[in-house]
Amino acid sequence: MSKRRCRIAVGSDHGGYDLKEQLAGWLRGLGHNVTDVGAHGKQAVDYPVYAAQVARAVAAGRSDLGIMVDGAGIGSAMTANKIPGVLAAACYNETLAKNSREHNGANVLTLGSGQTSLEQAKGIVDVFIATECTEERHLRRVQMIRDLESGRANTPIMSAIREMKMELSPQDVARIAERVQQIVGGGGAAAGAAADAPTASQLARMIDHTLLKPEATQDEIRKLCEEALEHNFFSCCVNSTWVRYVAQILRGSSVKVCAVVGFPLGAAPPEIKALEARRAIREGAREIDMVLNVGLAKGGDWDAAYKDIRAVAEACTDGGALLKVILETCLLTKDEIVKACEASMRARADYVKTSTGFNKGGATAEDIALMARTVAPKRLGVKASGGVRTYADAVRMIQNGATRIGSSNSVNMLKEAAASGR
Repeated sequence: MSKRRCRIAVGSDHGGYDLKEQLAGWLRGLGHNVTDVGAHGKQAVDYPVYAAQVARAVAAGRSDLGIMVDGAGIGSAMTANKIPGVLAAACYNETLAKNSREHNGANVLTLGSGQTSLEQAKGIVDVFIATECTEERHLRRVQMIRDLESGRANTPIMSAIREMKMELSPQDVARIAERVQQIVGGGGAAAGAAADAPTASQLARMIDHTLLKPEATQDEIRKLCEEALEHNFFSCCVNSTWVRYVAQILRGSSVKVCAVVGFPLGAAPPEIKALEARRAIREGAREIDMVLNVGLAKGGDWDAAYKDIRAVAEACTDGGALLKVILETCLLTKDEIVKACEASMRARADYVKTSTGFNKGGATAEDIALMARTVAPKRLGVKASGGVRTYADAVRMIQNGATRIGSSNSVNMLKEAAASGR
């Protein structure tokens, strides 16, 4: 809990009114000087009016910081950033709140009442208040933002913009051409190429450390989180019932919470999957791995398959989470894998993923390469999961186009990488 006492301007629209009122009372109880600019009830109002009021209070120096609450937090951030002197950030977790202050010098925080519970909002606000931008390299970049806002000609940022060459260098073109050739020709470099094998630390930041077995206990889930924190894995991937617990343990760290939805069969209706995703996001999930309705794919009903993915994609967009679509590739033909990837791209997913690990097969290098080639035009990520248990397995998947690895054997993978000199 921050001991810093501030003058804080708070505001909301009608949708954010309840959360704003609760936060304002809580902040006053902590000793902060709170100015409430409205709204003062639940009748429909326009959020830009109140976001501008909060921003002007900060820009004029009447308040040290501002907090604005609407349904998603995005529109209010856009509005506040139109006021000279304001750096507003929409934050959905404590890591973003810390980054927005420490790296970007944000002075207005915007929250989405539809994505953030009171307890989550308190944690975000506390981190936002407690964090300062003090490092010289961050302060220099914040000043660049302010110089850009002022439009003054003789500033480092304006000089840098004038001197920028927008054309790609020959080296850039060569690197891009090489990567495209790798993707189109089968993905990745030749298997076993040591130069392309990630180091242990690089691999750790590609791993979703996973525990999805139905008999997993709370102690096992805690151990999963402790291992993720120790080894700096990208995320912990758990069943949605564990999201709140995992989010509490990982709070304030760089390790994200990933939740599976519609797991492991994918046979629930789209609206049920969307509801599960929304709840997981409210409780702290930043990534959702949903299982495609494989029966729709096998039956050739690609319009329905698209709608199945799109329902969850919309929930993820609203909540600021990434979406990975589990195709269960072992049950699909090559043509069906391509069509499932295309449906995922059309539905605006962020990743396609091979497997649940609960069916007759898992990730194969051939399927990863096919998926990587298919989603390359939309730059979706590709996650290899199911049977990826060794460092050699992970390297093979990465060399064929995987950008994320899901595994329950992650710690041993890193030990193998270290033992190999990586």
